[in-house]
Amino acid sequence: MKISDMIQRSDTGAGRAFDCAVLFLVAVSVVLLFAEGIPGLPDAATNVLGRFQTIIIVLFTMEYVLRVAAAPRKQDYVFSFYGIVDLLSIAPSYLSLLTGAGTGMDADFAVVRAFHFLRIFRIMKIGRYNKAFGRFGKAFSAAKEELFVFLIAVSMLVCITGVGVYHFESKEQPENFKSVFDGLWWAIATLTTVGYGDVKPETIWGKLFSSIVVLCSLGIVAAPSGIIAAALTKVLRDEDQ
Repeated sequence: MKISDMIQRSDTGAGRAFDCAVLFLVAVSVVLLFAEGIPGLPDAATNVLGRFQTIIIVLFTMEYVLRVAAAPRKQDYVFSFYGIVDLLSIAPSYLSLLTGAGTGMDADFAVVRAFHFLRIFRIMKIGRYNKAFGRFGKAFSAAKEELFVFLIAVSMLVCITGVGVYHFESKEQPENFKSVFDGLWWAIATLTTVGYGDVKPETIWGKLFSSIVVLCSLGIVAAPSGIIAAALTKVLRDEDQ
C-alpha cells in the first residue's frame, strides 16, 4: 500500500491504524501539557516530560511532512484548516527553541508561555477524524451571512451601550468608568448575560438606559444558537437524502 493511501484513507486497516496512532499522540501530548503545569515538579520528572515532548514533536513533524508530500495539491493542504492546525501543533516547539526557551537561555517569559499555550491546538487535530466536526463546519458555512449580520448588530449594540453607560456614569463613578473602553467592557459583560456585578449603574438615567439595553439583548444573544441549529438540521437532512 502506498503511504499516501495510508495517510489519506481511513477505510483501510493501515489507514485506521495511522489515524489511531495520531489520536493517541494527541491525547498523550495534551496530558503532558497539563502535567508540565503542575507546580513543584522534581527535576527528574521535568526532564522525562521534556524527552517525551521531544519525541512527540518529532513524530508530529514527520506526520506533517508526510501529509504535505502525499497531498495531490500541496498548497491546498498547507493552507487548509487542518493543514494550519497541523503546523500550529509543531511550530510552538520550534519557536521555543529559537528563542532559547528549550536550552535554558533567558527568553521573554510571556512569549514562551504563548508558545506553550499554542500547543493546545494539537487537540484540534482530533476534528479530522470526526464527521460531526465536518457537519458543524458545513453549518457555519451555510449560515455565514446570517452570522455576519448578527455580528454587525451585536457590535453596534455594544458600541451604543458602552458609550451610553460611560456618558451616564463617568461622573458618578469615575473610578469604574475612566474611559469609553471601560464602558465597552461593561457592555460586553452585561449583554452576554455574564454580569459580574462588580460594576453597575448608579444614576437614574444609567439604570433606565441599562434596563432597556438588557431587555433588547435577551433575544440577540440567543440568535446564533437558533441560526446554527437550523443550519445543522439542514446539513443532517441533506446527508439523509
